Amino acid sequence: MAPSYPARIPRVLSIAGTDPSGGAGTAADLKSITAAGGYGMSVVTALVAQNTCGVREIHVPPAPFLDRQLRAVSDDVVIDAVKTGMLGTAALIATVSEWLDEHPPQILVVDPVMVATSGDSLLAPDAEQAMITFCSRATVVTPNIEELARLTGSERARDERAALEQARGWAARTGVAVVVKTGHLDSATVTNTWVGPDGICLPVPSTRVSSTSTHGTGCSLASALATRLGSGESPQEALAWSTQWLHEAISHGEALRVGSGHGPVDHSHRARRLQAAGESTPWLGPGAVPPILDSPDQILSALGAALPAAARIEPAVAPAGPWTQALWAAGEPIARNIAESDLVRQLVDGSLPPNAFAFYLAQDSLYLRRYSRALAALSAASTDVVAQVFWARGASSCLTVESALHRGRLGEQEEIGVSPVTSAYTDFLLATTLGEERAVGTAAVLPCYWLYAQTGATLPSVPSDHPYADWLDTYRDPGFVIATQGALEQVERELATASPAVRSAAVRAYLLASRHELEFFDQALRLAAPVPADQHETILEGAL
Repeated sequence: MAPSYPARIPRVLSIAGTDPSGGAGTAADLKSITAAGGYGMSVVTALVAQNTCGVREIHVPPAPFLDRQLRAVSDDVVIDAVKTGMLGTAALIATVSEWLDEHPPQILVVDPVMVATSGDSLLAPDAEQAMITFCSRATVVTPNIEELARLTGSERARDERAALEQARGWAARTGVAVVVKTGHLDSATVTNTWVGPDGICLPVPSTRVSSTSTHGTGCSLASALATRLGSGESPQEALAWSTQWLHEAISHGEALRVGSGHGPVDHSHRARRLQAAGESTPWLGPGAVPPILDSPDQILSALGAALPAAARIEPAVAPAGPWTQALWAAGEPIARNIAESDLVRQLVDGSLPPNAFAFYLAQDSLYLRRYSRALAALSAASTDVVAQVFWARGASSCLTVESALHRGRLGEQEEIGVSPVTSAYTDFLLATTLGEERAVGTAAVLPCYWLYAQTGATLPSVPSDHPYADWLDTYRDPGFVIATQGALEQVERELATASPAVRSAAVRAYLLASRHELEFFDQALRLAAPVPADQHETILEGAL
């Protein structure tokens, strides 16, 4: 099967001003185009001396030089999409318009930089009027709320409904789509809505991020949108991808620690996350776990797991003895990574995209079928009646109670197909429980119990109208906590009586399974493209 690379890499031209601190303008445009899968080019309309604290000075090169930049690119390169940003004078707007008349692109995304979010005008009156006219030649415009008011000749919209009405009227008159962005309105939910000339609205909801790293978000969204449209995606797909990518970029912007004012978003966070997921470095090297384990203390010293008390995450379900206590300490960094993962964060704040949630549910359902076989294998291998019954009940629960929850939400979407991550994890579990010593198998199945129970115990309460409220409640199920306690007792008993060599193999199996759990959590945020909008409704109906 061929890799799922894009059919073609769109060649996208940014026409905008500069930002030497890298957060906005052509710098943000090129980063966004690259992040969205395109090849970025830039034509500079203004040299701006600015940083995260503000603009100090602007130098506008002569319009003829802008024309020469544009023609230098178009004389040599086929351009699939154009995104415009800061066009500071009527002369510059006229120059770009003339060039577009001669070289009309398939996609033109206009970010009409006319009004700051404070309401202050950024253009002289003649340039503002020229920009309003210029917008009518676009494929789609991406104004902020203040700019939408200027564009439509209306008062500033006070709520989303008013903004959508303004956009509908203007789009119908001009034949140009509008992306209505509600980030500057007062609401917990931030929605980007594609409003077409036919009046059809395609909303992409997200959750407001409390962050000071919002510099350049308008530039970044418009550039990513131009790139995805230029690659051939539909408006719904392109806006969904761009909105979700930007949400992640804003969420991690403050970690860049760039500047002392309104910092930039982290344009590369998604790319770095996917790069790390694609690396083939072994999770555990050959000597990571001692080949002979005589005591639990050896696990701590060998794996460097004796963390300061203040830095430890306490297990929500207590270990059953010294061996499981040592396992927790050894695998604690992975538990921390899961607790801080983007998927858990987005589940909690409600911003997890419907396609990602659907994929997660489908993979969890497929996983449980195979996990059930692994638990059944442990039951068959056990010589103790209590252990036999415990693992058999676990296997049965996977196929009845847990799977029923999935089927209620998924319907026909359950047959998405097993992912490489799910396949690798379940193959590991089946190979371990069917082909290794019983103690190794019990250690391998433990993370599915323990790490999910840990996640559930640390989740905050959410309101009943939260899109994933009922699913989050399943993580806190008291019955699952009791089952986790039983699994810990089985592992503790097996490790206490196993040989030192088998214990070593069991510790390796536990750590590898824990890492598989982390990959399983993360995989839903590695999807190449959203699922169609009509499938979103099917998935969410079961979750609401």
